[in-house]
Amino acid sequence: MSTESTSAPNFIRNQIREDADAGRVDKLVTRFPPEPNGFLHIGHAKSICLNFGLAEQFDGDCHLRFDDTNPAKEEQAYIDGIKADVEWLGFHWAGKVRFASDYFDQLYSWAQHLVHEDKAYVDDLSPDEIREYRGTLTEPGRPSPYRDRSVEENLDLLERMRKGEFAEGEKVLRAKIDMASPNINLRDPILYRIRHASHHQTGDKWKIYPSYDFTHGQSDAIEGVTHSICTLEFEDHRPLYEWFLANLPVPTTPRQIEFARLNLNYTVTSKRKLKLLVDQDIVDGWDDPRMPTISGMRRRGYTPGSIRKFCEMIGVTRADGGMVDIAMLYHAIRSELEDTALRAMCVLKPLKVVLTNVAEDHDEVIEVPGHPARDDMGMRKLPLTREIWIDSDDFMEEPPKKFFRLAPGQEVRLRNAYVIRCDEVIKNADGGIDELRCSVDFDTLGKNPEGRKVKGVIHWVSAAHAVPVEVRLYDNLFQVEAPDKDRDVDFLDHLSGDSLTIVQGFGEPSLAEVAPETRFQFERVGYFCADRHATAEGKRVFNRTVGLKDTWAKIQKKG
Repeated sequence: MSTESTSAPNFIRNQIREDADAGRVDKLVTRFPPEPNGFLHIGHAKSICLNFGLAEQFDGDCHLRFDDTNPAKEEQAYIDGIKADVEWLGFHWAGKVRFASDYFDQLYSWAQHLVHEDKAYVDDLSPDEIREYRGTLTEPGRPSPYRDRSVEENLDLLERMRKGEFAEGEKVLRAKIDMASPNINLRDPILYRIRHASHHQTGDKWKIYPSYDFTHGQSDAIEGVTHSICTLEFEDHRPLYEWFLANLPVPTTPRQIEFARLNLNYTVTSKRKLKLLVDQDIVDGWDDPRMPTISGMRRRGYTPGSIRKFCEMIGVTRADGGMVDIAMLYHAIRSELEDTALRAMCVLKPLKVVLTNVAEDHDEVIEVPGHPARDDMGMRKLPLTREIWIDSDDFMEEPPKKFFRLAPGQEVRLRNAYVIRCDEVIKNADGGIDELRCSVDFDTLGKNPEGRKVKGVIHWVSAAHAVPVEVRLYDNLFQVEAPDKDRDVDFLDHLSGDSLTIVQGFGEPSLAEVAPETRFQFERVGYFCADRHATAEGKRVFNRTVGLKDTWAKIQKKG
């Protein structure tokens, strides 16, 4: 087995290395088992990177297995989306895509085995009664009055459940373990429920469906999974996981290991709550760039490498380290796009500037690199004409002392071009500024002016060659760090009113024809991505991925 050296904490990597060195495992096999009842989010990305990453590092296999035991909430669109997300992140599952439903026949046979061994029974209690009989954390449960049915009666009832003779909720199959166990998960857990629902893989074959707990470990065992890696909320389920493996004739015995899940501030990752945002049209679908879904992050401009880097940065521990600062995620994408994103100029708040000493027919072309540090990104052409657009934020009539941009009588450099001076401000009848009249110092292309220092640099585009673009400025969807922390307050009350601002701007000619998901640094503005839906329809729409300012990197330097 080969391993990869990293500085981030990862106790599971260390445990697997110990298992390998001790000869307890010949070939590592992990699995990623999502439920196809929604799209994957950043928390799933951590699990994907962990399971697939460990398989890569130890020359093992990672299976993609859908936990499809609840057909009422599952859709083929979710299956297709999850597969696309895993592949987009750069991972490849071993063998075919697997489904828990592939093992329904075997699971049912093992359920019959437990009944034969008098370790499972059919219960007629209602869901509410089952909860009442189960007891509490401080009080033991009580046995169901149906717990002592004979093996023959239980087998008959189970088969009639399978055939669909009973209504939903009328009966369940439960394991017979210990109603007084301090671990509530061992108080006769439910193995099968009646559901008269068509399944996306098995059709109408089944009228009963296994619980996650009864499916999880046995599916791992069937597939030869060596390390079943789960988030920490499954720690209390591990004794049940192991009980099933010990009481069934399974071919292998996987080892369950739990790790702390990802909690990201200003974010919710509950699929139920994310689905609510979609269903109530608060966001534009599961891949809205404000969503923490992998597809939403992709549409916003995140790269697979940046997400993988972020997951490696936060590490893998058993301790719940609290909230991860979203600034760390922003740092991960900035650090990648700084090196990989094409450069372009785009004016978001256009203000017209007339260069008075430039001829009407002047059409100079200035060639600049596609990236200042990358020769392989070619050159781009910036036309300079008499009329240009600048950003209105780069001009002030009465600037403060350290305003190093454009002001009456003040000079500034046009990025990649000449120094200009503002000579006149043209206003309309309402007192608003219509345009600026400026003059160009033609002796300043690529060099400083003689005898004076110009500190400011602003971006611009030629008015004659400007490309109209729609720019969507995305920010955090929620305005508080933990929007779903307070159970007495609806998390929707914490929605930010500034999570999306749409502006109509002008870009340089290189933005006229771009492929979907092409990423740019709009100089002096931020990082942006061509929206894959709009661009495919021939529209010029760019989503802001992240701004230029990196607060997390500064905090790390200070620390």
